[in-house]
Amino acid sequence: MKTIILFVAFCALLASPALAEEQHQHRRPDDIKQYLEHLDSTERDRYQKPDKVIEVLKLKPGMAVADLGSGSGYFTRRFIEAVTETGMVYAVDVEPEMLAYAKESVIHMHIPYTAEFILARPDNPNLPFESLDLLFVCNTIHHLEERSKYFSNLKSSLKSGARIAIVDFYPDERSGDLGFPKHHLVARDTIVQEMAAAGYQLTREHSFLPKQYFLEFVAK
Repeated sequence: MKTIILFVAFCALLASPALAEEQHQHRRPDDIKQYLEHLDSTERDRYQKPDKVIEVLKLKPGMAVADLGSGSGYFTRRFIEAVTETGMVYAVDVEPEMLAYAKESVIHMHIPYTAEFILARPDNPNLPFESLDLLFVCNTIHHLEERSKYFSNLKSSLKSGARIAIVDFYPDERSGDLGFPKHHLVARDTIVQEMAAAGYQLTREHSFLPKQYFLEFVAK
């Protein structure tokens, strides 16, 4: 079993509506374990459609994927299964306790894997140079500040032809009742404009998620 473990952190994966607002206001959930268990709930599966997300990303064994804002490891575990131990998965979050939870959940999969768990800064995910085939950002983009600058700086971590996939809640009625005000969510068109300013172009858009937009970008 080939296992590489490192701690890294960034914006936690925020699929829980009530807790998303708490995180936006830079407050830790009162019960992190309960929060993380909610992130892994079957209730989330219904709108997140994780199997379909993995399918359209067309991941293959040997690829390197970063899960930016990995939270509970909801997608981290699925990426590990998709790229196998011949690939690499970087789970990136700003909250050490969430990284520890994600790491433990991966260990309990009882399969060979290669992964690093990275504790990042809000302005820097600390990813290795030219290491990624895919950067995946789910329910985290609206927590980033100076997004164009952030993703421009991130280019050094991408391999030639690497993709950035961004999934986040619609800031309107399409996302339904999220349990928190939507004023801090970022519109799809705004993300496209900011990514263009950072030097990326939109290459694919998926419309099967009921509450979220799903965009793929590559560097120009």
